[in-house]
Amino acid sequence: MPLYTSQTLKIYNSLSGEKETFVPINEGNIGMYVCGPTVYSNVHLGNVRTFMSFDVIFRYLLHLEYKVRYVRNITDVGHIVDDVDEGEDKIAKKARLEQLEPMEVVQRYTVDFHDILKAFNFLPPSIEPTATGHIIEQIEIIKKIIDSGVGYEANGSVYFDVVKFNKTNHYGRLSGRNIEDMLANTRDLDGQSDKRNPQDFALWKKAEPQHIMRWPSPWSDGFPGWHLECTAMSTKYLGNHFDIHGGGMDLKFPHHECEIAQNEACTGQTPVNYWMHANMLTLNGKKMAKSTGNNILPREILTGDNSILSKAFSASVARFFMLQAHYRSILDFSDDAIVAAEKGYKRLMEAMDSLKNISASTKSTIDIASWKQACYEAMNDDFNSPILIAQLFEGVRYVNLLHDNKETLNAADLADFTKTMHAFVFDVLGLEDENASANSNNKLEGTVNLLIAMRNQARADKNFALSDQIRDQLLAIGIQLKDGKEGTTFSV
Repeated sequence: MPLYTSQTLKIYNSLSGEKETFVPINEGNIGMYVCGPTVYSNVHLGNVRTFMSFDVIFRYLLHLEYKVRYVRNITDVGHIVDDVDEGEDKIAKKARLEQLEPMEVVQRYTVDFHDILKAFNFLPPSIEPTATGHIIEQIEIIKKIIDSGVGYEANGSVYFDVVKFNKTNHYGRLSGRNIEDMLANTRDLDGQSDKRNPQDFALWKKAEPQHIMRWPSPWSDGFPGWHLECTAMSTKYLGNHFDIHGGGMDLKFPHHECEIAQNEACTGQTPVNYWMHANMLTLNGKKMAKSTGNNILPREILTGDNSILSKAFSASVARFFMLQAHYRSILDFSDDAIVAAEKGYKRLMEAMDSLKNISASTKSTIDIASWKQACYEAMNDDFNSPILIAQLFEGVRYVNLLHDNKETLNAADLADFTKTMHAFVFDVLGLEDENASANSNNKLEGTVNLLIAMRNQARADKNFALSDQIRDQLLAIGIQLKDGKEGTTFSV
Protein backbone atom coordinates (compact mmCIF):
# COMPACT_ATOMS: atom_id res chain seq x y z
CA MET A 1 0.00 0.00 0.00
CA PRO A 2 1.27 3.54 -0.76
CA LEU A 3 2.48 5.47 2.25
CA TYR A 4 -0.22 8.14 1.89
CA THR A 5 -2.89 5.60 2.85
CA SER A 6 -1.51 5.46 6.42
CA GLN A 7 -1.09 9.25 6.86
CA THR A 8 -3.72 11.98 7.28
CA LEU A 9 -2.43 15.17 5.70
CA LYS A 10 -4.02 18.50 6.62
CA ILE A 11 -3.50 21.62 4.51
CA TYR A 12 -4.35 25.20 5.43
CA ASN A 13 -6.70 26.32 2.69
CA SER A 14 -6.61 30.08 2.10
CA LEU A 15 -10.08 29.83 0.57
CA SER A 16 -11.71 28.59 3.79
CA GLY A 17 -9.19 30.01 6.26
CA GLU A 18 -8.95 26.61 7.94
CA LYS A 19 -6.85 23.46 7.94
CA GLU A 20 -8.62 20.81 5.92
CA THR A 21 -7.97 17.10 5.49
CA PHE A 22 -6.37 16.69 2.08
CA VAL A 23 -8.33 14.48 -0.29
CA PRO A 24 -7.08 14.51 -3.91
CA ILE A 25 -9.59 14.64 -6.75
CA ASN A 26 -8.16 11.41 -8.16
CA GLU A 27 -6.83 8.98 -5.57
CA GLY A 28 -3.06 8.70 -5.60
CA ASN A 29 -2.64 11.56 -8.10
CA ILE A 30 -2.11 15.26 -7.41
CA GLY A 31 -2.16 18.27 -9.71
CA MET A 32 -0.28 21.26 -8.25
CA TYR A 33 0.28 24.64 -9.88
CA VAL A 34 2.59 27.32 -8.46
CA CYS A 35 2.98 30.83 -9.89
CA GLY A 36 6.55 31.14 -11.11
CA PRO A 37 8.80 34.18 -11.56
CA THR A 38 8.46 37.16 -13.86
CA VAL A 39 11.89 37.01 -15.47
CA TYR A 40 12.91 40.66 -15.75
CA SER A 41 15.55 40.72 -12.95
CA ASN A 42 17.63 38.42 -10.76
CA VAL A 43 15.57 36.14 -8.57
CA HIS A 44 15.43 37.63 -5.07
CA LEU A 45 15.59 35.89 -1.71
CA GLY A 46 11.87 36.24 -1.05
CA ASN A 47 11.19 34.36 -4.30
CA VAL A 48 13.59 31.64 -3.23
CA ARG A 49 11.77 31.23 0.08
CA THR A 50 8.37 30.92 -1.65
CA PHE A 51 9.60 28.38 -4.19
CA MET A 52 11.47 26.50 -1.44
CA SER A 53 8.23 26.15 0.51
CA PHE A 54 6.58 24.50 -2.46
CA ASP A 55 9.69 22.44 -3.19
CA VAL A 56 9.36 20.89 0.29
CA ILE A 57 5.62 20.39 -0.22
CA PHE A 58 6.36 18.69 -3.56
CA ARG A 59 9.04 16.54 -1.94
CA TYR A 60 6.77 15.45 0.91
CA LEU A 61 3.91 14.55 -1.44
CA LEU A 62 6.37 12.42 -3.46
CA HIS A 63 7.64 10.88 -0.22
CA LEU A 64 4.05 9.89 0.61
CA GLU A 65 4.10 8.08 -2.75
CA TYR A 66 1.63 10.29 -4.55
CA LYS A 67 2.08 10.77 -8.27
CA VAL A 68 2.42 14.55 -8.58
CA ARG A 69 2.22 16.70 -11.66
CA TYR A 70 3.85 19.93 -10.50
CA VAL A 71 3.44 22.86 -12.92
CA ARG A 72 5.36 26.09 -12.29
CA ASN A 73 5.22 28.74 -15.00
CA ILE A 74 7.61 31.36 -16.33
CA THR A 75 5.99 34.78 -16.87
CA ASP A 76 7.84 36.18 -19.87
CA VAL A 77 5.22 38.69 -21.05
CA GLY A 78 2.20 40.56 -19.79
CA HIS A 79 3.23 41.52 -16.25
CA ILE A 80 2.56 45.26 -16.12
CA VAL A 81 4.72 47.51 -13.92
CA ASP A 82 3.12 47.96 -10.46
CA ASP A 83 0.70 45.10 -11.19
CA VAL A 84 -1.95 47.39 -12.68
CA ASP A 85 -3.48 47.40 -16.14
CA GLU A 86 -1.89 50.65 -17.27
CA GLY A 87 1.76 51.28 -17.98
CA GLU A 88 4.63 49.25 -19.33
CA ASP A 89 5.30 45.52 -19.36
CA LYS A 90 8.12 44.75 -16.88
CA ILE A 91 10.16 42.79 -19.42
CA ALA A 92 9.65 45.34 -22.21
CA LYS A 93 10.73 48.11 -19.82
CA LYS A 94 13.91 46.23 -18.89
CA ALA A 95 14.64 45.57 -22.56
CA ARG A 96 14.20 49.27 -23.39
CA LEU A 97 16.43 50.41 -20.51
CA GLU A 98 19.21 47.96 -21.40
CA GLN A 99 18.73 48.18 -25.19
CA LEU A 100 18.14 44.45 -25.53
CA GLU A 101 15.59 42.27 -27.26
CA PRO A 102 12.91 41.28 -24.70
CA MET A 103 13.76 37.60 -25.18
CA GLU A 104 17.38 38.37 -24.29
CA VAL A 105 16.11 39.69 -20.97
CA VAL A 106 13.92 36.62 -20.54
CA GLN A 107 16.77 34.23 -21.34
CA ARG A 108 19.26 35.96 -19.03
CA TYR A 109 17.02 35.93 -15.98
CA THR A 110 15.47 32.52 -16.65
CA VAL A 111 19.00 31.05 -16.63
CA ASP A 112 19.73 32.93 -13.40
CA PHE A 113 16.50 31.59 -11.86
CA HIS A 114 17.38 28.00 -12.76
CA ASP A 115 20.99 28.36 -11.58
CA ILE A 116 19.92 29.68 -8.17
CA LEU A 117 17.27 26.99 -7.66
CA LYS A 118 19.75 24.31 -8.66
CA ALA A 119 22.29 25.69 -6.15
CA PHE A 120 19.62 25.46 -3.44
CA ASN A 121 18.87 21.84 -4.43
CA PHE A 122 15.33 22.32 -5.74
CA LEU A 123 13.62 19.51 -7.59
CA PRO A 124 12.55 20.66 -11.07
CA PRO A 125 8.80 20.87 -11.69
CA SER A 126 7.09 18.33 -13.92
CA ILE A 127 6.25 21.04 -16.46
CA GLU A 128 7.57 24.61 -16.72
CA PRO A 129 5.46 26.39 -19.35
CA THR A 130 5.99 29.97 -20.53
CA ALA A 131 3.36 32.63 -21.09
CA THR A 132 4.63 33.36 -24.62
CA GLY A 133 4.28 29.68 -25.47
CA HIS A 134 0.54 29.75 -24.71
CA ILE A 135 -0.78 32.83 -26.51
CA ILE A 136 -3.25 30.76 -28.56
CA GLU A 137 -4.71 29.17 -25.42
CA GLN A 138 -5.09 32.60 -23.82
CA ILE A 139 -6.92 34.01 -26.83
CA GLU A 140 -9.33 31.05 -26.76
CA ILE A 141 -10.07 31.63 -23.06
CA ILE A 142 -10.78 35.31 -23.75
CA LYS A 143 -13.30 34.30 -26.42
CA LYS A 144 -15.06 32.05 -23.88
CA ILE A 145 -15.14 34.81 -21.26
CA ILE A 146 -16.64 37.24 -23.80
CA ASP A 147 -19.22 34.59 -24.76
CA SER A 148 -20.11 34.13 -21.08
CA GLY A 149 -21.08 37.81 -20.92
CA VAL A 150 -18.45 39.09 -18.48
CA GLY A 151 -15.75 40.04 -20.97
CA TYR A 152 -15.95 43.16 -23.16
CA GLU A 153 -13.79 44.75 -25.84
CA ALA A 154 -12.90 48.44 -25.77
CA ASN A 155 -10.59 50.11 -28.29
CA GLY A 156 -8.71 46.90 -29.04
CA SER A 157 -8.28 45.84 -25.41
CA VAL A 158 -10.45 43.29 -23.61
CA TYR A 159 -11.49 43.57 -19.96
CA PHE A 160 -13.20 41.37 -17.39
CA ASP A 161 -16.38 42.93 -15.98
CA VAL A 162 -15.96 42.29 -12.26
CA VAL A 163 -19.25 43.95 -11.21
CA LYS A 164 -21.31 41.89 -13.65
CA PHE A 165 -19.48 38.70 -12.67
CA ASN A 166 -20.13 39.43 -9.00
CA LYS A 167 -23.91 39.39 -9.54
CA THR A 168 -23.79 35.60 -9.81
CA ASN A 169 -20.41 34.80 -8.23
CA HIS A 170 -18.35 36.09 -5.30
CA TYR A 171 -15.36 38.11 -6.48
CA GLY A 172 -13.13 38.59 -3.42
CA ARG A 173 -13.90 35.33 -1.64
CA LEU A 174 -10.23 34.22 -1.53
CA SER A 175 -8.89 37.50 -0.14
CA GLY A 176 -11.88 38.19 2.14
CA ARG A 177 -13.03 41.29 0.26
CA ASN A 178 -16.40 42.35 -1.07
CA ILE A 179 -17.07 44.33 -4.22
CA GLU A 180 -19.11 47.05 -2.48
CA ASP A 181 -16.18 48.00 -0.23
CA MET A 182 -13.77 47.92 -3.15
CA LEU A 183 -15.99 50.21 -5.21
CA ALA A 184 -16.48 52.57 -2.27
CA ASN A 185 -12.73 52.90 -1.75
CA THR A 186 -11.78 53.69 -5.35
CA ARG A 187 -12.04 56.90 -7.31
CA ASP A 188 -14.43 57.25 -10.21
CA LEU A 189 -12.90 56.65 -13.60
CA ASP A 190 -11.71 59.88 -15.14
CA GLY A 191 -13.04 59.15 -18.62
CA GLN A 192 -9.59 58.32 -19.99
CA SER A 193 -9.85 54.63 -19.18
CA ASP A 194 -11.57 52.04 -21.36
CA LYS A 195 -12.79 50.15 -18.28
CA ARG A 196 -16.44 50.15 -17.22
CA ASN A 197 -15.49 49.78 -13.55
CA PRO A 198 -12.27 50.51 -11.60
CA GLN A 199 -12.05 46.84 -10.50
CA ASP A 200 -12.20 45.44 -14.04
CA PHE A 201 -8.94 43.87 -15.14
CA ALA A 202 -7.29 43.36 -18.52
CA LEU A 203 -7.56 40.09 -20.40
CA TRP A 204 -5.86 41.51 -23.51
CA LYS A 205 -4.06 44.81 -23.96
CA LYS A 206 -3.73 46.60 -27.28
CA ALA A 207 -0.04 47.29 -27.88
CA GLU A 208 1.01 50.90 -28.33
CA PRO A 209 3.15 51.58 -31.43
CA GLN A 210 6.35 51.52 -29.37
CA HIS A 211 5.50 48.25 -27.60
CA ILE A 212 7.90 45.52 -28.78
CA MET A 213 6.15 42.39 -27.52
CA ARG A 214 2.92 41.90 -29.49
CA TRP A 215 0.82 39.15 -31.05
CA PRO A 216 -2.16 39.24 -33.43
CA SER A 217 -5.61 38.62 -31.95
CA PRO A 218 -9.25 39.14 -33.02
CA TRP A 219 -9.21 42.47 -31.13
CA SER A 220 -5.79 43.99 -31.85
CA ASP A 221 -2.09 43.39 -32.06
CA GLY A 222 -1.30 43.21 -28.37
CA PHE A 223 -0.41 41.01 -25.46
CA PRO A 224 -2.26 39.02 -22.77
CA GLY A 225 -3.07 40.20 -19.27
CA TRP A 226 -0.91 38.85 -16.47
CA HIS A 227 -3.75 37.10 -14.63
CA LEU A 228 -4.87 35.26 -17.76
CA GLU A 229 -1.56 33.45 -18.28
CA CYS A 230 -1.83 31.27 -15.19
CA THR A 231 -5.43 30.35 -15.97
CA ALA A 232 -4.40 29.17 -19.45
CA MET A 233 -1.36 27.19 -18.32
CA SER A 234 -2.85 25.63 -15.19
CA THR A 235 -5.98 24.39 -16.95
CA LYS A 236 -4.09 23.13 -19.99
CA TYR A 237 -1.86 20.83 -17.95
CA LEU A 238 -4.01 20.10 -14.89
CA GLY A 239 -7.59 20.42 -16.18
CA ASN A 240 -10.39 22.81 -15.24
CA HIS A 241 -10.47 21.46 -11.68
CA PHE A 242 -7.25 20.51 -9.86
CA ASP A 243 -5.94 19.95 -6.35
CA ILE A 244 -3.47 22.64 -5.24
CA HIS A 245 -2.62 26.17 -6.38
CA GLY A 246 0.23 27.96 -4.62
CA GLY A 247 2.15 31.20 -4.62
CA GLY A 248 3.33 34.06 -2.47
CA MET A 249 0.97 35.83 -0.06
CA ASP A 250 1.24 38.96 -2.22
CA LEU A 251 -0.46 37.14 -5.12
CA LYS A 252 -3.67 36.39 -3.22
CA PHE A 253 -5.16 39.69 -4.42
CA PRO A 254 -5.58 40.56 -7.18
CA HIS A 255 -3.78 37.83 -9.11
CA HIS A 256 -5.32 34.68 -7.64
CA GLU A 257 -8.69 36.34 -7.15
CA CYS A 258 -8.71 37.15 -10.88
CA GLU A 259 -7.67 33.61 -11.75
CA ILE A 260 -10.67 32.22 -9.89
CA ALA A 261 -13.01 34.65 -11.66
CA GLN A 262 -11.61 33.75 -15.09
CA ASN A 263 -11.93 30.03 -14.46
CA GLU A 264 -15.46 30.28 -13.11
CA ALA A 265 -16.53 32.44 -16.06
CA CYS A 266 -15.10 29.87 -18.50
CA THR A 267 -16.09 26.58 -16.88
CA GLY A 268 -18.80 27.39 -14.35
CA GLN A 269 -16.85 25.68 -11.58
CA THR A 270 -14.25 26.64 -8.98
CA PRO A 271 -10.81 25.72 -10.38
CA VAL A 272 -8.89 24.69 -7.25
CA ASN A 273 -9.65 22.74 -4.07
CA TYR A 274 -6.73 23.99 -1.93
CA TRP A 275 -5.21 27.45 -2.22
CA MET A 276 -1.84 27.77 -0.46
CA HIS A 277 0.15 30.95 0.18
CA ALA A 278 3.71 31.33 1.50
CA ASN A 279 4.52 34.37 3.63
CA MET A 280 7.13 37.05 3.12
CA LEU A 281 10.78 37.32 4.07
CA THR A 282 12.10 40.44 5.81
CA LEU A 283 15.71 41.58 6.25
CA ASN A 284 16.87 42.88 9.63
CA GLY A 285 13.25 43.45 10.62
CA LYS A 286 12.34 45.54 7.56
CA LYS A 287 10.78 44.81 4.19
CA MET A 288 13.32 43.89 1.52
CA ALA A 289 13.59 46.60 -1.12
CA LYS A 290 16.25 47.43 -3.69
CA SER A 291 15.32 51.12 -3.49
CA THR A 292 16.34 51.38 0.19
CA GLY A 293 19.37 49.12 -0.02
CA ASN A 294 17.75 46.72 2.45
CA ASN A 295 18.18 43.83 0.06
CA ILE A 296 20.39 40.81 -0.56
CA LEU A 297 20.45 38.43 -3.50
CA PRO A 298 20.77 34.65 -3.04
CA ARG A 299 24.07 34.62 -4.93
CA GLU A 300 25.47 37.27 -2.56
CA ILE A 301 24.80 34.95 0.38
CA LEU A 302 26.74 32.15 -1.30
CA THR A 303 29.72 34.34 -2.29
CA GLY A 304 29.80 36.59 0.77
CA ASP A 305 29.90 39.59 -1.58
CA ASN A 306 27.58 41.83 0.44
CA SER A 307 27.65 44.37 3.27
CA ILE A 308 24.99 42.65 5.40
CA LEU A 309 26.47 39.28 6.40
CA SER A 310 29.70 38.58 8.29
CA LYS A 311 30.77 35.88 5.81
CA ALA A 312 29.55 33.62 3.02
CA PHE A 313 27.07 30.85 3.81
CA SER A 314 26.35 27.70 1.85
CA ALA A 315 23.06 27.05 0.09
CA SER A 316 22.25 24.20 2.48
CA VAL A 317 22.73 26.47 5.51
CA ALA A 318 20.50 29.12 3.93
CA ARG A 319 17.95 26.43 3.09
CA PHE A 320 18.05 25.07 6.64
CA PHE A 321 17.58 28.60 7.98
CA MET A 322 14.45 29.17 5.91
CA LEU A 323 12.89 25.83 6.82
CA GLN A 324 13.15 26.64 10.52
CA ALA A 325 10.05 28.82 10.06
CA HIS A 326 6.64 27.62 8.91
CA TYR A 327 5.88 28.59 5.33
CA ARG A 328 2.88 30.72 6.42
CA SER A 329 4.96 32.71 8.93
CA ILE A 330 6.93 35.89 8.26
CA LEU A 331 10.64 35.09 8.50
CA ASP A 332 13.31 37.68 9.28
CA PHE A 333 16.72 37.16 7.70
CA SER A 334 19.76 38.51 9.56
CA ASP A 335 23.40 37.68 10.15
CA ASP A 336 22.75 36.45 13.70
CA ALA A 337 19.91 34.22 12.54
CA ILE A 338 21.85 32.51 9.75
CA VAL A 339 24.96 32.10 11.97
CA ALA A 340 22.76 30.28 14.50
CA ALA A 341 21.25 28.20 11.67
CA GLU A 342 24.73 27.20 10.49
CA LYS A 343 25.51 25.80 13.95
CA GLY A 344 22.30 23.79 13.93
CA TYR A 345 22.91 22.54 10.41
CA LYS A 346 26.42 21.35 11.33
CA ARG A 347 25.08 19.52 14.41
CA LEU A 348 22.55 17.75 12.21
CA MET A 349 25.14 16.74 9.60
CA GLU A 350 27.58 15.54 12.27
CA ALA A 351 24.84 13.30 13.63
CA MET A 352 24.10 11.95 10.15
CA ASP A 353 27.80 11.06 9.81
CA SER A 354 27.87 9.41 13.26
CA LEU A 355 24.76 7.40 12.42
CA LYS A 356 26.76 5.44 9.83
CA ASN A 357 29.03 4.05 12.55
CA ILE A 358 26.39 2.85 15.02
CA SER A 359 26.04 -0.91 15.40
CA ALA A 360 22.85 -2.82 16.14
CA SER A 361 22.24 -4.46 19.48
CA THR A 362 19.97 -7.32 20.52
CA LYS A 363 17.28 -5.04 21.98
CA SER A 364 15.88 -1.53 21.60
CA THR A 365 15.69 0.92 24.47
CA ILE A 366 14.27 3.80 22.34
CA ASP A 367 10.71 3.90 20.97
CA ILE A 368 11.57 4.59 17.34
CA ALA A 369 8.03 3.99 16.07
CA SER A 370 6.58 6.83 18.19
CA TRP A 371 9.40 9.20 17.19
CA LYS A 372 8.92 8.31 13.52
CA GLN A 373 5.19 9.01 13.67
CA ALA A 374 5.89 12.34 15.38
CA CYS A 375 7.99 13.29 12.33
CA TYR A 376 5.08 12.42 10.05
CA GLU A 377 2.60 14.26 12.27
CA ALA A 378 4.70 17.42 11.95
CA MET A 379 4.61 17.34 8.15
CA ASN A 380 1.00 16.16 8.10
CA ASP A 381 0.10 19.32 10.03
CA ASP A 382 0.23 21.68 7.04
CA PHE A 383 3.88 20.84 6.24
CA ASN A 384 5.21 22.11 9.58
CA SER A 385 8.94 22.03 8.85
CA PRO A 386 10.06 23.71 12.14
CA ILE A 387 8.30 21.01 14.18
CA LEU A 388 9.84 18.36 11.93
CA ILE A 389 13.29 19.89 12.53
CA ALA A 390 12.66 19.76 16.28
CA GLN A 391 11.89 16.04 15.94
CA LEU A 392 15.03 15.54 13.86
CA PHE A 393 17.09 17.10 16.66
CA GLU A 394 15.43 14.62 19.00
CA GLY A 395 16.85 12.09 16.55
CA VAL A 396 20.26 13.78 16.92
CA ARG A 397 19.97 13.26 20.66
CA TYR A 398 19.25 9.56 20.05
CA VAL A 399 22.33 9.32 17.81
CA ASN A 400 24.53 10.75 20.56
CA LEU A 401 23.07 8.37 23.16
CA LEU A 402 23.56 5.40 20.83
CA HIS A 403 27.09 6.53 20.04
CA ASP A 404 27.91 6.68 23.78
CA ASN A 405 26.29 3.25 24.35
CA LYS A 406 23.72 4.78 26.71
CA GLU A 407 20.86 3.49 24.54
CA THR A 408 20.59 0.61 22.06
CA LEU A 409 18.58 -0.37 19.00
CA ASN A 410 18.06 -3.77 17.47
CA ALA A 411 18.83 -4.26 13.78
CA ALA A 412 15.28 -3.61 12.54
CA ASP A 413 14.84 -0.44 14.59
CA LEU A 414 18.30 0.86 13.67
CA ALA A 415 17.53 0.35 9.98
CA ASP A 416 14.16 2.09 10.37
CA PHE A 417 15.70 4.98 12.33
CA THR A 418 18.48 5.45 9.76
CA LYS A 419 16.05 5.28 6.83
CA THR A 420 13.67 7.79 8.45
CA MET A 421 16.44 10.28 9.32
CA HIS A 422 17.78 10.12 5.77
CA ALA A 423 14.32 10.43 4.24
CA PHE A 424 13.36 13.56 6.17
CA VAL A 425 16.76 15.28 6.19
CA PHE A 426 17.75 14.71 2.57
CA ASP A 427 14.63 13.72 0.61
CA VAL A 428 11.93 15.86 2.25
CA LEU A 429 13.83 18.91 3.52
CA GLY A 430 16.23 18.72 0.58
CA LEU A 431 19.38 19.39 2.62
CA GLU A 432 22.77 18.26 1.35
CA ASP A 433 25.70 17.03 3.40
CA GLU A 434 28.42 19.49 2.44
CA ASN A 435 31.09 17.49 4.24
CA ALA A 436 30.22 14.46 2.14
CA SER A 437 30.29 16.60 -1.01
CA ALA A 438 33.70 18.00 -0.07
CA ASN A 439 35.05 14.52 0.66
CA SER A 440 33.64 13.32 -2.64
CA ASN A 441 35.37 16.17 -4.50
CA ASN A 442 38.66 15.39 -2.75
CA LYS A 443 38.38 11.73 -3.73
CA LEU A 444 37.58 12.68 -7.32
CA GLU A 445 40.59 14.97 -7.51
CA GLY A 446 42.87 12.30 -6.07
CA THR A 447 41.60 9.65 -8.50
CA VAL A 448 41.96 11.89 -11.57
CA ASN A 449 45.46 12.97 -10.52
CA LEU A 450 46.42 9.29 -10.21
CA LEU A 451 45.14 8.68 -13.77
CA ILE A 452 47.05 11.75 -15.00
CA ALA A 453 50.24 10.31 -13.48
CA MET A 454 49.57 6.95 -15.18
CA ARG A 455 48.98 8.76 -18.49
CA ASN A 456 52.22 10.73 -18.11
CA GLN A 457 54.10 7.48 -17.52
CA ALA A 458 52.45 5.91 -20.57
CA ARG A 459 53.55 8.85 -22.70
CA ALA A 460 57.08 8.62 -21.31
CA ASP A 461 57.04 4.92 -22.27
CA LYS A 462 55.73 5.91 -25.72
CA ASN A 463 52.58 3.89 -25.03
CA PHE A 464 50.41 6.43 -26.83
CA ALA A 465 47.48 4.03 -27.22
CA LEU A 466 47.11 3.80 -23.40
CA SER A 467 47.70 7.54 -23.02
CA ASP A 468 44.92 8.33 -25.49
CA GLN A 469 42.62 5.73 -23.92
CA ILE A 470 42.91 7.36 -20.47
CA ARG A 471 42.24 10.82 -21.95
CA ASP A 472 39.27 9.68 -24.08
CA GLN A 473 37.59 7.59 -21.38
CA LEU A 474 37.85 10.45 -18.88
CA LEU A 475 36.32 12.77 -21.48
CA ALA A 476 33.48 10.30 -22.05
CA ILE A 477 32.44 10.64 -18.39
CA GLY A 478 32.72 14.43 -18.45
CA ILE A 479 36.30 15.04 -17.26
CA GLN A 480 38.49 16.96 -19.69
CA LEU A 481 42.30 16.90 -19.46
CA LYS A 482 44.25 19.98 -20.50
CA ASP A 483 47.97 19.68 -21.30
CA GLY A 484 50.00 22.87 -20.76
CA LYS A 485 53.46 24.14 -19.96
CA GLU A 486 52.80 23.72 -16.24
CA GLY A 487 51.65 20.11 -16.69
CA THR A 488 48.23 18.48 -17.07
CA THR A 489 45.14 19.84 -15.38
CA PHE A 490 41.50 18.76 -15.55
CA SER A 491 38.02 20.24 -15.49
CA VAL A 492 34.63 18.64 -14.94
